[in-house]
Amino acid sequence: MDGQRLDGNAAGGLLGEIFPFEMTSAEAACVGCGATARVGASMVYAHGMGTVVRCASCDNALIRIARHNGGGLGRYWLDLRGVAYLTFEEDT
Repeated sequence: MDGQRLDGNAAGGLLGEIFPFEMTSAEAACVGCGATARVGASMVYAHGMGTVVRCASCDNALIRIARHNGGGLGRYWLDLRGVAYLTFEEDT
């Protein structure tokens, strides 16, 4: 599994397809341990079934993303149950 582990910035492209702001610079608070860190500092596991963003402190799954592009229409499944809150600066 370590061969599939990347830093959080590896999920930047996929998160950029979903969110209208730079998600890797957003800070997420972990439901599991309470640690707060930038999404880009998290650990990412990416494979054919989807992408999992994990807390660098306790390995809790913060964000899970699956994407399917069937029939010409793309669909995302997004699970943020591991994030207590997300904070980010507005664009100026």
